[in-house]
Parts: sequence; C-alpha cells; structure tokens
Amino acid sequence: MSWRIYQDPNDNWTGAMHGCLAFESFRNAKPGSPIYENGMRHWSLEDLANDVKNNTLPQVSWILPSQSNSEHPGAPSSPYRASNFTHEVLSAITSNPEVWSKTAFFLTFDENDGLFDHLPAPAVPSYNLNNTLAGKSTLDIAGMYFDNDKDNLEDTVTDRVYIDKRDTISGKLRPWGMGPRVPMYILSPWSKGGWVDSAVADHTSVGQFIEKRFGVIIPAISPWHRAVSSDLTSAFDFITPNDPKPPAMPDTSGFEQIDKASKELPKATAPAQPSKLYQEKGTRLSRALPYRLHCTLKYLKGDNQVQLIFENKGNKGAVYHVYNMKQLDMIPRRYTVEAAKSLKDEWDLIETDGTYDLEVYGPNGYFHKFTGNIWNVEPEIQLQYDHSNGSITFLLGNNSSEPLNLEIKANAYEYPKLDAISLTPGKKLSIPIGLEKSSNWYDFTVKSEGGFLHRFAGRVETGRPGISDPAMAAEIQESTVS
Repeated sequence: MSWRIYQDPNDNWTGAMHGCLAFESFRNAKPGSPIYENGMRHWSLEDLANDVKNNTLPQVSWILPSQSNSEHPGAPSSPYRASNFTHEVLSAITSNPEVWSKTAFFLTFDENDGLFDHLPAPAVPSYNLNNTLAGKSTLDIAGMYFDNDKDNLEDTVTDRVYIDKRDTISGKLRPWGMGPRVPMYILSPWSKGGWVDSAVADHTSVGQFIEKRFGVIIPAISPWHRAVSSDLTSAFDFITPNDPKPPAMPDTSGFEQIDKASKELPKATAPAQPSKLYQEKGTRLSRALPYRLHCTLKYLKGDNQVQLIFENKGNKGAVYHVYNMKQLDMIPRRYTVEAAKSLKDEWDLIETDGTYDLEVYGPNGYFHKFTGNIWNVEPEIQLQYDHSNGSITFLLGNNSSEPLNLEIKANAYEYPKLDAISLTPGKKLSIPIGLEKSSNWYDFTVKSEGGFLHRFAGRVETGRPGISDPAMAAEIQESTVS
C-alpha cells in the first residue's frame, strides 16, 4: 500500500500536527528510508496537486496544516484562513475527475463537543475500589487499563494523578476508552447530501476503513475497538453514487481581508451571565445503522435481586451504560456486548426492600428505564421489534392472581394516548404500534400501580436510511433560540 504525509516538517507547530512523531520509528527515520521519504519530508500542497494531476496520488495520504492554517486563534490562525486551506486541498483532489472518482476525503478536528449526547463516551468497565469490575464484557479486555498507583508511575510525588480529587470510588486501575465526541466530515462521490452517520466511531475508525479498503492489518487497533468502533463504511452509499462532478465550492480567496477586518472589531468579552446552552432543532438525513439492542428485566426473588439481560442482535458491538438510581454514589456499570452475543448481571435489592430503579443507555438513542418492586404485583412486559417494517409491539402479561391496570403513554412524536388496559389474571396481550410518522423513532412509558414504570426509547433499524431524531430539542421554544 502506498502512502504519504503532505506537510512542512518545519512548520507543523513543532510537531503537534504530526501524530506519527509519537513513534520512535518516525523520530529516528533516516533520509532515504520509506518512513522518512513518505512521512518526514516536506511535501507541499503543490506536490499534492501535481500528484492528483498526474494520477500518482498515493493510496493513502495525510495532509497536515501549518500552524497558521490550523484554525487555532492563538496560532495565530482563524476559521477564515483554515477554510481557505481546506478549499485548496479540495480543489487539488477534485481537479482530476479520474482521481476524484475513487477518492474519499476525511476531515477531522480536535475540538470536542458531545454536550447534548444522551450517554457518555463508550469505555470498558471501570474498577471499583475493591478491585471488582463495574460491568462485564463478552470479549477479553486485557490491555484496556493502566495502573494509576503512584508506585508504578515515574512521578512518584503525585498520587492518583489521572483521577479527579473528588473521585473516591474508583480503583487504581483506570480504563482506556473513547474521549469526548469530535467532528469529522466525509467527502466523496458516495457521500453527497449532508447525511449524518451516528454509528459509534473513534480515531481507530479511519484505520479500520483503510484496513477494509486495502486488506491490510493495523496491529495497534485493540479487539475492543474493533468490536465497538465503526469502520466508517456505513457512512457511504456505494450502490447509488452521486454525480461524479463535485459541487461548486464557496470562494475563500478573500480570507486575508476578512481575517484582518475581524481583528479590528471590538474584542469579545464573556457576558456576566452566560446564555443557556441548547441543542439545535431540526433533522438530517441519517444512514442506516447496525444496532439491534434489547435489554430485558428478570426477577430473582429467591436472591432478592433483579437481573438484566443485555442482548445484541445487530452486526456491530455496543456498550450499554447502566445507572442504579438508588445508588448514584456507585460507579455506573458498563457492558460491552459483541454482535450476536448477550450478557447477564444482577443487582441486589436487600437494602431497598425489593425496590429497583435502573436506567440503561446505549447508542443510537437507546434508553430503557426499569422502576418497580419485585414484591409487588407487577405486569410482565417485553418490547418486540419488527426490523422489516420499523414498528414495535408491546407484549403484556399478568401472571398474578389479581387484575392489573396499565397505561401506555407516548413521550414524544405526537402519538395519541392509548386507551387504558386491564389485564385479568393469566391474560396476555399484544399491542402493535407503527412508527411511520416518526421515521421509526419511539419513546413510550408503561405504568401500573405501586410505582411500576418502564420506559422504552430509541430507533428501530430496518437497514434503510432515515432521519435523525425528530424529537431532538423539541422542548425548546422558538423564542429561546431567536
């Protein structure tokens, strides 16, 4: 596989833009060696343009901005200058239709976000203080932890250096996992149209895409990342490619004048009272995702416990996060479940006299809340998914000797309220609900007497594209964002 890093080695922010400098093989590379010639030499944007023009562009290329093109204001740089850099790169790689017809361009940033994600970033289970795992995994997660004990650190002065001082519940073994969400744009002849791909991805995903395309293996990608992280192929539509001619790009040639004018504006100062953060409203076309998650609750009355069964019937691994709302001083448990596998775990209810309140989160908006008491008379509930038609069915049952009254309420998407349900002893009932009006997104609560409440939310994947969650920011009034 041919490769090259296009950069100015003397102007890459003293190496901050060159991630490969973390490796000794790059730092010690000698002129004439493949690593030096492809990864350490000066290859300019003019070289990139010539390689595209002559159809000699390597199979895999990295393009590093200079310090002034990095978009960081303190560089000094600016969004105007960086947009012109991106414009120059895109102009180069789209200048030859033959090259562009087989090219995918990934633009990555290091600015984090994720403030409105409904769950934290995926990770392997954390360790409790007693050296037990807060969660489980269907695959071996050895190597996914580092020892934060001061006796094993070079800096023996600082104890628990990577743990917040307020954290008194975590053990010395710390998990590796994904960090805050960062943006990435994908531009290619197969990705036009402003689509979003909400599959869980991280920086190994670009490497996995390279593996998929060129049949190589990157040993540094861990089995856990391979199980959980997307290889990015779901972001493309290879069946119906777009027009081979790229759309016209905006003119960025006046970036210097715009940049200069912006510096003459009054200096921005933070307001005394910051504005409230809010999620933007609206939807985007959304690629089909590989997730088919299902979590069910089982009573273990003999042990005074409840058991959760985590199933993954999709073709990609996923991480479930579970919060025990009765013990929020404990570490949330995390469960890595590979594709076509399942896990079980139990929660003791002795201290709560049988009361349980568990919240389960997963990717693609998945959420399931279980609230009740195992010693009360409670209905049996299962949610059945129709992945062909994008609908759900509530399977209800009453195995007690007393009648039960149930209420099913829609929490979003303007679905009408269902009639009250009465279950006589021994009765079973199926209630199908079509999800066409919400593009297969759902959010329903089932309630009964005695504090029983189960809430189900997410999206039913059909293998077909759809839209992003139409209930996103639905609670925000127009006046809030005007």
